[in-house]
Amino acid sequence: MNYLFVILSIPGFLKTIGIIVIIYYGLKVIGRFLFPIVVKKAVNNMQARQSSYQTERKREGEVTIEKDPKKQGNQRNNIGEYVDFEEVE
Repeated sequence: MNYLFVILSIPGFLKTIGIIVIIYYGLKVIGRFLFPIVVKKAVNNMQARQSSYQTERKREGEVTIEKDPKKQGNQRNNIGEYVDFEEVE
């Protein structure tokens, strides 16, 4: 009975090993084609971000103040913040 179980399990084991090997090489071949496409897309995205960042840069010495239009209507003209202090002699 024990020998029968061993004899019947060997083909199942070899079948499992065969499936694992086929999946491994299949993923290896698919990865060889997909990896360059994914990397190229990522590089293009980074280049696009970098070029948009460089176009947003202002000339040296130029100052701009950008206010959020949502917050601009709610704010009053705050000249400064009052700070209470004591004079130390």
